[in-house]
Amino acid sequence: MPVASPTVGRGRAPAERPIDVVVAGAAGRMGTRLVACLQGADDLRLVGALEAPAHPALGRDAGELAGIGRLGVAVGGDPATVVTPDRVLVEFSVPEASLEHLRLVARNGARAVIGTTGFTDAQRAEIGDLAKRAAILVSPNMSVAVNVAFSLLGTMAKALGDEYDVEITETHHRFKKDAPSGTALRMAEIVAAALGRDPDRVLVHGRQGLPGERTRAEIAVLSLRSGDVVGEHTVSFGTLGERLELTHRAHTRDTFARGALRAVRFLAARPPGLYSMQDVLGLA
Repeated sequence: MPVASPTVGRGRAPAERPIDVVVAGAAGRMGTRLVACLQGADDLRLVGALEAPAHPALGRDAGELAGIGRLGVAVGGDPATVVTPDRVLVEFSVPEASLEHLRLVARNGARAVIGTTGFTDAQRAEIGDLAKRAAILVSPNMSVAVNVAFSLLGTMAKALGDEYDVEITETHHRFKKDAPSGTALRMAEIVAAALGRDPDRVLVHGRQGLPGERTRAEIAVLSLRSGDVVGEHTVSFGTLGERLELTHRAHTRDTFARGALRAVRFLAARPPGLYSMQDVLGLA
């Protein structure tokens, strides 16, 4: 077990030695920012960087890819060489790759912070099983502010009740592969639970033609893809005469990277289990 003693909340406890971190997808948009942000953290140490087999970045220095200079950590393609006991894997990639890495994490006694979205129900169930053997934190959004918003949304929905129509919009960059975003879906799930509704029955994804009047129970989740938008989410509660909106805008991917590193500190000394950013922030 790492000798670092992370704490829940904003502070960080002193560590006798840094927490060893492995970044998967190290040449990607989020991976490079994770590598860069790691260098400003004295209590964390990059010890491994991964990319898919045959990726053009294999063999290159992770620091040079991140634009911060040579770190002496080459990007590799074999996770078994770096996902070893007591290390924390951090990954924002695709569900299939993340799940394969999580199997290795559980087998090797490591830990994992996963920001990947788009998991199927079956994949989420398997992650739950793997978490019986390893400490795994999964969150559709690593932003601290978004996770505070998650906490507020249930309260807002319960207080406003069925008289208010709920519409959720999310905007991301043109390169995002899944839609709706995992964050938007989580927001919809929170609101639906607070209102006693089944998401599988009430979620609406887009409208076209003559769908008729909006039903009272439906919760719309609408996706926009535009340029280089890092991430914007708005939940709108509207009734006749007024509308209340909760909006979060991410201006830089460093927001998610810093949240993920906060999660690493939290997870480093935790026993096996499935955790979320709500646990990290003391909001669970």
